[in-house]
Amino acid sequence: MNDKKNRKSPLDTFLQLFADVRPGEGFGVVVMTLTILMLMFSYYIIKTVREPLILDVEGGAELKSYSSGLQAIALVFALPVYNWLAATVNTKRLLFYVVGFFLLCIQGFFFALQASLPVGVIFFVWVGIFSLSTIGLFWSFANEVYTREAGERLFPVIGIGMTGGAFAGSFLAKELFGDDVSPAVVLQVAAGLLVAHGALYAFSLSRKEVRDALSPGSDEHAEEAADDAAAAEKPKGFRAAVEGFALVFDRPYLRLIALLILLLNLVNTTGEYILSSYVVDLANEAVANGEANSVGAFLGEFYGDFFFWVNVAGVTLQAFVASRIVKYLGIGGVIFALPMVSGAAYAMASFGVAFSVFRWAKTSENATDYSVMNTARAMLWLPTSREEKYVAKQTVDTFVVRLGDLLSAGLVFAGTTWFGLSPQGFALTNVALVVVWIGLGWLLYRSYQRLAEGKRDPASPATF
Repeated sequence: MNDKKNRKSPLDTFLQLFADVRPGEGFGVVVMTLTILMLMFSYYIIKTVREPLILDVEGGAELKSYSSGLQAIALVFALPVYNWLAATVNTKRLLFYVVGFFLLCIQGFFFALQASLPVGVIFFVWVGIFSLSTIGLFWSFANEVYTREAGERLFPVIGIGMTGGAFAGSFLAKELFGDDVSPAVVLQVAAGLLVAHGALYAFSLSRKEVRDALSPGSDEHAEEAADDAAAAEKPKGFRAAVEGFALVFDRPYLRLIALLILLLNLVNTTGEYILSSYVVDLANEAVANGEANSVGAFLGEFYGDFFFWVNVAGVTLQAFVASRIVKYLGIGGVIFALPMVSGAAYAMASFGVAFSVFRWAKTSENATDYSVMNTARAMLWLPTSREEKYVAKQTVDTFVVRLGDLLSAGLVFAGTTWFGLSPQGFALTNVALVVVWIGLGWLLYRSYQRLAEGKRDPASPATF
C-alpha cells in the first residue's frame, strides 16, 4: 500500500523536468498551474487593450505615468473594502466574489467602448487594480494550500502558468489587433478566459487535498463550523478594513517586503515611462512617414510584439531557470536576480544606447520580473500566517505596488517639469535606486532565513 502511495505517476515524473515534484503532487500542480495560466492569459489581453487606449491621446507617455499614480489613490478606497471582505468571508466565497466582480467590470467597459466613451484613464486605473488583486489573490490561495517546504519546491513550476498565460495572451492580442478586431470584442475574449479561471478555482476547492489544507482534518460539516468560528475571531468593521496596513506597519519582515516591492515597482514603472516615451515618438514618426495607419494601431501592434517576446523569455526562464535558482541558490537567488538585470539595463540606457538595444534590455528586465521575481514574491509569504497571506499580502501587492507607481509619476513630473531630465537622466536615477534595492534585498533575505528557521524577529510581536 505504501509502495503504491509513494510511486510516482507519469505526470509526476514529467514535471520533475521543471521542479522537485513528489509522488501524488503532479495533478494538483497542473490544476494550480492552469488556474494561474487562465488568469494571465486574460490579463495580458486586457493589458494590451490598455496601451492604445491610454497612449493614443494627448499626453501620451506622461499621461500613462500619471494614470499609474492614480491607481494608488484609487486603492486607498478599494483596498479597505477587500480587506473587510477577506476578514468577513471564507476562502471559497472570497475567490468567487473577487472573480465575479471583475467579470462584471469587463462587461461595463465593453458597453462603454461600444458607445465610444472616453474611458482610457479609467480603464488604465482599473487594469492595474484588476491585475494586482487577482494575481495576489491566487498566490494567497496557493500559500494557504501549500506548506512552506512544498511551496519552495512547487511554486517555480506553478509559476510556469503565469509566464505561459502571459505569453499566450500577448500573442493572441497581437494577432487580434493585427486583424483590426475592436478593443471591445477583444475584451470579451478576456472575459471568457476569466470565467475558465473561476471554474478552475471551483474544481480546486472540490478536491479533498485542498479542502484538507484549508481546514485540516475536517469533513464538510466540520469545515463549515471551523469557518464560522474563524469568522467570529476575525476583526470586523473599520478594524478589518485597515488590518492589512496595521500588519505591514507592525511586523519588520512585512515592512521589508513592502519596501522591496515599493522600490521594485518605482524602478520598473519609471522604466516603462522611458520605453513609452521612445515608442510614442516612433509611432508619430511612422504615421508621418506613411508607415502606419494610426498611432493607436502602431502602439497596439508594438506592445503586442513587445509583450510577446517578454513572455517568450519569461516562459523559458520560469520553466528551466527559476526552479534551479531556488534549488542551488535558495530564496536569495530569486531575490537578487531582478535588481542585477535591472541595474544592467538602466546602466546601458544611461549611456545612451540605441532604442533597439534598450528595448531588449527592458524585455530582459520584464521577463525576469514576470518569472524569477514572481517566484520570489510568492515564496516570501510562505512563512507567514493565513491573515498575513490574504490581508497583508493584498495590501502589499496592491496598495504598495501602486504607491510605487505614484512615486514614479511624481518622479516623472519632477524630472520633466523642473529638471528637464532626458530618458538617459531617468535611467541614471533608476541605477541609483537599484543600489538601494539590493541593500533591502539583503536585509529581507536574512529575515526570511530567520523565519524559516523558526526564529522570531526581535522587534516583532510575540505572535509572529
